[in-house]
Amino acid sequence: MTTQDETNTKIAASAKEIDAADGATKQYISFNVGTEIYAIEITMVREIKGWIPTTSLPNSPDYMRGVINLRGVIVPVFDLRTRFRRGHTEPGKNHVVIIVRLDTRTIGILVDAVSDILTIAKEEILAVPDQDTNPENAFMAGLVSVDEKMVAIVKPALLFDMNLVPDTTPETKVA
Repeated sequence: MTTQDETNTKIAASAKEIDAADGATKQYISFNVGTEIYAIEITMVREIKGWIPTTSLPNSPDYMRGVINLRGVIVPVFDLRTRFRRGHTEPGKNHVVIIVRLDTRTIGILVDAVSDILTIAKEEILAVPDQDTNPENAFMAGLVSVDEKMVAIVKPALLFDMNLVPDTTPETKVA
């Protein structure tokens, strides 16, 4: 089993544990973009894929890398570094795409690396300071300190224009 397969297996097992949990804690997948650490709820993550080239689409925003065909589903891939105005990612073999399910839509988020699975109690999550000049704050659900590092919890549905993301219910699959 590859490291990526092991990570996907851990995600599936953790998601099952969450279903049985009492709701006082949640699990998150943490990942790196540069030196920053971010996290999203594990229940949103469907899988983690190594970087594969995307097909770019005309007239799309600079943070949309393009689309991939994931087992018959067209998935837009977004560059989180570009979205956070931190430059453009030059993806290599170590970069990964986190496949996230948002209601009836599926997106891919290009990140530098997946770090860990975190279990965080609700009371550990701190509010994001109000700073009008920081564009990232609108996408943050909160901050948490893990091993003396701050981890920003991201709300993926607010990161991207959902009008750019096709509905991926079964009837919208490509042939």
